[in-house]
Amino acid sequence: MSMKRILVIATGGTIASTGQQGQLAPTRTAQELLRQVPLLDGLCDIDYVQLMNIDSTNMRPHNWLDIAGTIQAKYSDYDGFVVLHGTDTMAYTAAALSYFIQDVEKPIVLTGSQQPMDHPFTDAKINTYHSVLYACDPAAAGVVIVFSGQVICGTRAHKQRTMSFNAFTSMNYPILAVFRNNKLIRNVHSLTQTSNVVSAENQNIAAEKTDEPRFYRQLDGRVIVLKLTPGLDPSIFELLKRDYRAIVLETFGVGGIPEHDGASYERAIFDWVDSGRTLVITTQVDEEGLDLGVYEVGRAYAHHPGILRAGDMSVESVVAKTMWILGQSSSSEERAELFYRVINHDRSDVE
Repeated sequence: MSMKRILVIATGGTIASTGQQGQLAPTRTAQELLRQVPLLDGLCDIDYVQLMNIDSTNMRPHNWLDIAGTIQAKYSDYDGFVVLHGTDTMAYTAAALSYFIQDVEKPIVLTGSQQPMDHPFTDAKINTYHSVLYACDPAAAGVVIVFSGQVICGTRAHKQRTMSFNAFTSMNYPILAVFRNNKLIRNVHSLTQTSNVVSAENQNIAAEKTDEPRFYRQLDGRVIVLKLTPGLDPSIFELLKRDYRAIVLETFGVGGIPEHDGASYERAIFDWVDSGRTLVITTQVDEEGLDLGVYEVGRAYAHHPGILRAGDMSVESVVAKTMWILGQSSSSEERAELFYRVINHDRSDVE
């Protein structure tokens, strides 16, 4: 049996960083990084491309398209892809790739590290090795993050810790697999799922499965996350109109939006969406998701046209998906159809 061919796409991040005037900055190349990872020789045939070398804080939506475009250009030449990436925005990139590359039957793995590859106690070597090992697995497919011995769905990852090696958690969805003694052990749940699972009554909004992946090249980055805080003036919606087409509104609890002292959030929100813009309502609570029907302070927004409900999606996925749908659609109906489509397990409550 021939060895798998894996392409490593290096983008920078902590994993590639060295000390520069007392501060870390990405300087190591893909070749230099791979040379320091034990056991890769003989595991597979590895090629690499140095796509960029930036701190992931500087990762922007057009960089997501560059990564997706590189995978598209090389897709037929390789069995899997490993993206070396900084941790701070890795969850956003993983979510974005899930929307820009759909129905993918090959693994697209993102990884990085909390300490640089040159650090004496780095986690970079094991994370890179596990990522390549996962990319070589014959059953591996789709966009995932491999980090600290865990395989996390690309639309469900969230950076929970700033310094610990177990930096990422899976939001409202089971871990897909773990590594134990460098052996991949899959979660039974992940073996029974497909990338576009929907309930029977909602099959009309599922993407049709194709034999080839679908690549998308359009997005609209005019999306902002607005977090409700006590006393926030709803006039902010008017101020945001000039620069943004969509707001991701992080509400209180399961969907609470205040209405008091003549400060009319309802009027401001309805005016926002009635002007042709998009509002996605989510919760600022990390776990268990949104339900606008529970309290009176959220019920008014449950079914107004132009208002989308994020359910149990991560905020990273909500942001990336909203940018994606704005790039594909021109009407609120089309945007709703795309937003509620289940892609790479991004939501478990199809509306």
